Amino acid sequence: VHAVCPNKKNGDHIATAIHDFEGEQTYSEKRGHNFAINYDFDAVNTEDYVGLVIPGGRAPEYLRMNERVIEIVREFDRVQKPIAAVCHGAQLLAAADVLKDRLCSAYPACAAEVKLAGGQYADIAVTEA
Repeated sequence: VHAVCPNKKNGDHIATAIHDFEGEQTYSEKRGHNFAINYDFDAVNTEDYVGLVIPGGRAPEYLRMNERVIEIVREFDRVQKPIAAVCHGAQLLAAADVLKDRLCSAYPACAAEVKLAGGQYADIAVTEA
């Protein structure tokens, strides 16, 4: 399993975000743990992988602006390799235009993006998917 991030190399670290529901109408974010990158993003070759995991949280909001990330998602879709997207990960799937006529669970706030991308939103807990 390789953990990669645009503009990061093997040995770099990224800060994760931890969310919590603190009684407001949405979640709050706090700085999480330092997460080690163990492979160079620029060296990713989709042929070397059997599947793709897209993180949730705020990451997809930024990842979808990176053309190479979009290419990677589209390539996994084109060759029909499994893609798992958690929480806000559907934002990246929508940006890559791979949701048409597909069922997709996501954080409820992403339902409109799933539908606008031609997908069918499903309210399924990540533990039930």
